[in-house]
Amino acid sequence: MKIVACIKRVPTTDAQAKITPDGKGLDAAGFQYMTSFYDEIAVEQAIRTKEALGGDVTVLTVGPTEASKEVRECIAKGADGGVILTDATWTGRDARATAKVLAAQLAAMGAEVAFFGKVATDRDNGAVGPMTATYLGWACVTDVVELELGADGGTAKRETESGVETVAFSLPAVLTCDKGLNEPRYAGLKGIMAAKKKPLEEVAFEDVPNQAQVARLELPAARAEGRIVGQGADAVPALIDALRNEAKVL
Repeated sequence: MKIVACIKRVPTTDAQAKITPDGKGLDAAGFQYMTSFYDEIAVEQAIRTKEALGGDVTVLTVGPTEASKEVRECIAKGADGGVILTDATWTGRDARATAKVLAAQLAAMGAEVAFFGKVATDRDNGAVGPMTATYLGWACVTDVVELELGADGGTAKRETESGVETVAFSLPAVLTCDKGLNEPRYAGLKGIMAAKKKPLEEVAFEDVPNQAQVARLELPAARAEGRIVGQGADAVPALIDALRNEAKVL
């Protein structure tokens, strides 16, 4: 089975956001990067699928050459190789353009199942996986928390606001992975050393223009400084008054 895990290189969660002088982007100076949290779950599920059904796992990303760090880390956990669709301006690519580029590469690779994280931890829009499936004409199940997969299809459980849905699907398919589906493994020393010898390709692609353009970025307003309204039970009336008349949450 040809299995692909799609990942995104994102700033670490402790990165301090600074807006560029033109007001349309983030100043990435000093940023450290990591694999998006939910994408690590996707990589783990891809590896488990290979272990259960056979085949090979390729880690696929759109990003700069430097994304080889994140791809190699995923390979060290048990993937068989990686592909970077090289794009130095990947941070400015919208969901539609990213999905079209990924869809073309997945088709060219002959992928049978593609795992994505349910969202990327930088933009948090959850659009690329479903849009990729749409461009490919594949089945798609999002927010998967439990999965049974066979050679021709499977069933997945997904969490919704109204409960847990069970969905049957056929392959090829895109599956976006949620927390609880698995516990990502750590890379051992043997895997880290082996990853250095496994193939990692940098591939050029036919560019797709963005439809969405950033008009302006603004940092959120600073929170007002808190205050102590009193102590013990005697403070309750003052607290309720502040919540009702100042914070307006009651």
